[in-house]
Amino acid sequence: MSQFLGEFDCKLDSKLRMMIPVGLKKQLPEADAEGLVINRGFEKHLVIYTRKEWNKIVDDLSKLNQYEKKTREFIRYFTRGASELSLDSAGRVLLPKTLLEYAGIDADVVLSCQFNKIEVWAKAAYDSQLDNEPENFANLAEEVMGNKGKGEQNG
Repeated sequence: MSQFLGEFDCKLDSKLRMMIPVGLKKQLPEADAEGLVINRGFEKHLVIYTRKEWNKIVDDLSKLNQYEKKTREFIRYFTRGASELSLDSAGRVLLPKTLLEYAGIDADVVLSCQFNKIEVWAKAAYDSQLDNEPENFANLAEEVMGNKGKGEQNG
């Protein structure tokens, strides 16, 4: 599994292309050969995956029960707009206009790396989200991570 690290401020040019920052490009050695996939995020942002990671997601989706309506709806919505990205000779990717509109992205972009994916946010939306950080982050950490390993200790 890829492990991306960092947060990068970027700008889109007039043709909706984004330069992949050098620090991030070094973490994507397979991007030139295999390409990348961009998709909608669960919130109003976009997500970039390596082709290898996207194939794992598609494999997981293909194992779901297609006879259930909720499953079909989820798959349909989740994959809606998914597009391949290719790096050009200048290290730029062309972002699909429909996905940019979905995420409210115009010119200023933040790339936020999280484990095996790169979140793509409109800078204003990203900053707003961080402004809404829980008053007591320690309490949130305890709630989310506090029970990690308890089953192992009791086993």
